[in-house]
Amino acid sequence: MENISTFAGSALVKIGGFLLLWLILWIPIAFFLGGKLNWKLGQPATTAQKIPLVVTLYLLAPLPVWALGRLENTSIKDYGGFESGSLLQGIAIGLTGIVVVYGLESLLGWVQWCGSRWSQLLKGIIPLGILTLGLAGAEEFIFRGIFFSQLLDDYGVIGGAIISSMIFALLHLLWERRETLTQLPGLWLMGIILVVAVGADGGNWGLAWGLHGGWIWGLAMLDSSGIVTYRPGISPWLIGFNGSPIAGMAGILCLLLTGLGIWRFQ
Repeated sequence: MENISTFAGSALVKIGGFLLLWLILWIPIAFFLGGKLNWKLGQPATTAQKIPLVVTLYLLAPLPVWALGRLENTSIKDYGGFESGSLLQGIAIGLTGIVVVYGLESLLGWVQWCGSRWSQLLKGIIPLGILTLGLAGAEEFIFRGIFFSQLLDDYGVIGGAIISSMIFALLHLLWERRETLTQLPGLWLMGIILVVAVGADGGNWGLAWGLHGGWIWGLAMLDSSGIVTYRPGISPWLIGFNGSPIAGMAGILCLLLTGLGIWRFQ
């Protein structure tokens, strides 16, 4: 009985239960939206299909969070918090990283810019900022707040960072498998860097939220506006497979330098 009780109380079991409840709540909505959007669970999702699916998924997140809180008699304050200063600092660092990567790629002649698309980029700044920062905040609270805190007790800082980052990376396969496979190492490393940011922020996740939000905000603006394209013949090992910087050496190097800087100056 003691072994069963220990197993039931382990971090991985609680995280598994959290994810299972979350998925059970979301699947009926996913099937309904899938019919409207011509998308089926397990199929690759376009950006237009993915946005409403992701938004509804995270709108349901408070329910498994509440269930876990009732089970453990905890509140959201037990999983860390955030300060506006750390959040803004993270956004600035994240956006700066995007500018540096594409700036260097421009100097190397890897990318070309479409000047007529600047109006499209400016038009999307605010709506994309609200969307991406909201989703990044939800992900950081769940993965670096709840999941990492749970794993920390059972596996320590290093083990908790490795496992929570693996979960973070693998769950991206829900939306697209083929393209996401090339992104898995980068997504795992991204999770590790975000855990480093939590440590640098004194156990809070404001800096991680800002970093995460800044990265996807910048990439979303570039992608949606179509302002930048890669020149033919550039190796995907350098710029990223399927147009994803996190799946190439440029994106990986940006993550590593960001993590090193945060760790060095924390």
